[in-house]
Amino acid sequence: MAIEKFERFAKSARPGQTGTTGAPRQLFATTPAQRVAIARRQFFEEGVRPSGLIGEAVLQSWMRCTRTHADRQRIVPFDAVTPSRLHATLARNRELLEVARQELVQMENSLAGTDCRVILTDREGVVVHVTQQPWTAHQPVLRKTARVGVNISERMVGTTAPGIVASTGQACTVDGAEHYFDVLCDMQCAAAPIRDVTGRLAGVLDLTAEARRFGFDAASMVALYATTIENRLLQAQSRDHLILRFQASASLLGTPLEALAGIAPDGTIAWLNNAGARLLGRLPEAADERDVECLLGHDLASLLRLGRRESAQPLRLASGLGVWVQAHLKGADGVDFKHAVAMPGMALSAHAAESPIAEDDATAAAERSDAEHMSESECAPHTETLREHSRKLIEETLAAHGGNVSQAARQLNVSRGTLYRRMRGWREDSGSA
Repeated sequence: MAIEKFERFAKSARPGQTGTTGAPRQLFATTPAQRVAIARRQFFEEGVRPSGLIGEAVLQSWMRCTRTHADRQRIVPFDAVTPSRLHATLARNRELLEVARQELVQMENSLAGTDCRVILTDREGVVVHVTQQPWTAHQPVLRKTARVGVNISERMVGTTAPGIVASTGQACTVDGAEHYFDVLCDMQCAAAPIRDVTGRLAGVLDLTAEARRFGFDAASMVALYATTIENRLLQAQSRDHLILRFQASASLLGTPLEALAGIAPDGTIAWLNNAGARLLGRLPEAADERDVECLLGHDLASLLRLGRRESAQPLRLASGLGVWVQAHLKGADGVDFKHAVAMPGMALSAHAAESPIAEDDATAAAERSDAEHMSESECAPHTETLREHSRKLIEETLAAHGGNVSQAARQLNVSRGTLYRRMRGWREDSGSA
């Protein structure tokens, strides 16, 4: 009797057979395509929530789409992109495109042997970059959708990976019939968010294939490159910040796994990337609760001193975790005053810099200088700002070169015009005071 009941359940779950819906058919859905087919039937035809058959992000997207798209079988319109609209889109996202350029090229080189398309959208879901490869015959939908200026948000094209990310801010993949509209059911896409210094969504990086499967872990690949682009954007948008790079292993610095933090002039943490949040915890909502000494266990003055070292330095966080840290100061005008900033008596000739003895002497001099600054900071209030520190570095460098602006600019790796603007600003501030 039990065997006969088992056989009836098995028959009811076979593709093409009719029968009661429920647990038996879910139990014998052995492939992702079968599970999605059952989910679509339950959700769209029977009004049943297909829990466990598809991801929650896709299910929530279907629910949103039913409120705005009544007909799942209609042809999705893709408006023509006018030159003015195209120009406005690119101008609005110039900074995002600039910081993403290198990673987009690397991705496209890696994927050159596949039919995958790299798509970058802005926060609204408008395409701002797409792989420029010849379209193949089996990509009729991509040929229409993957164009700069086209809006592929959930509001326009229903459930897709970039549409879900634009709506939720969370990475996801959408496979085949998980797409809301029938016309998109041959698509595979994986997308990840890119956030700015305010924590808001700045863009979405997406990989899409049509009529063929990826053949590799597209979700991991897109997440890796989206993280790299986000890290570049965070640093590009920082002004007058001390930027910290830190991780438990020094070998991870300079990779997508490095933690980043932006320290504001008032000694608070302005932003953290995801890796930083995992090491320190999420930033408090209130700005007055983001004091760097409370969250990191070190005051602003001691963190500024880290910027005088080119190599990573060990640091014990407030939690007790030991990390390796590099620091560099970025001015309000975007100039990056790296840790190689000149110190009085520290300018080395090219010949001396190549000498191991000269290198040891330079290290010893730097240590002496740090000790001097340490004693000074113990007497000085901890309200020293990054702006004051930047001015001090410039003044010390000018003094070391006898006031020669050209030599000081060369040592600081900035233009003479930048130094002149800085000095003119100081004079104007002094005059207004």
